[in-house]
Amino acid sequence: MEALRPHRGRLIMKNPGKLPYIVLLGIILPLAGILLAQSPPDRALFVNGKPAGTVTQIGGVSYLDIDTVAQIMNGTITVEPNRILLVTGAREPASAAAVAPPPPARGLSKEFARPAIAELAEMREWRGAVGAILSYGSPVVGSWPQDYHDRVQASLEQAAVAASTADDQDALQLLRNEFANLSQWASEVVSARQSLDATKSVDPTAAQNDPLLAKITNCGSFLSSMLVSGAVGDDPNCH
Repeated sequence: MEALRPHRGRLIMKNPGKLPYIVLLGIILPLAGILLAQSPPDRALFVNGKPAGTVTQIGGVSYLDIDTVAQIMNGTITVEPNRILLVTGAREPASAAAVAPPPPARGLSKEFARPAIAELAEMREWRGAVGAILSYGSPVVGSWPQDYHDRVQASLEQAAVAASTADDQDALQLLRNEFANLSQWASEVVSARQSLDATKSVDPTAAQNDPLLAKITNCGSFLSSMLVSGAVGDDPNCH
């Protein structure tokens, strides 16, 4: 190499303009090595459990390729001279069948019909026990009238818990009306017997001539038929 040549007792560098570049290169290369050594490796990106791209971290900041962003967001990219446009794709509107709630189930549910039929059986038994007072003048001893009332009421609440459809609720209201009428009638008969009102508690024809009892009997027959068929209806005797 002939980088130096003597000139009047001094050493003169040949092509002195190359020195700054050599020095700069000697600085950049070690610095780049340090930066690369400090940068963490790229990480795979998963969206909803599916691979979506690679994330690069530089200086503590994570970078994601814009094409990957567009793909994740179901969008498109337009590159212009001074800007990049990212337009996210709008999701297709769900069909009306998917958005609208399912129509309510019609008819009585089996889960409701079973306890409701049991409730009617409890009512018939209560009605027969109280009717014996009218037909035979049976004495009222003990707490059996109240026991019947409480037992039938508890059975009604079990039917209420099982009611799940709109028709169940309609039928339940008719059952509640029947229970209210039966409670009123039973209370009146028991009270008359306890007060020894023979015209109401001993007359064998009293049951046949009792309009409230006739209403209760007719409603009970209607409810029994309705619960067995599963088709909800209405009857004026149940109001």
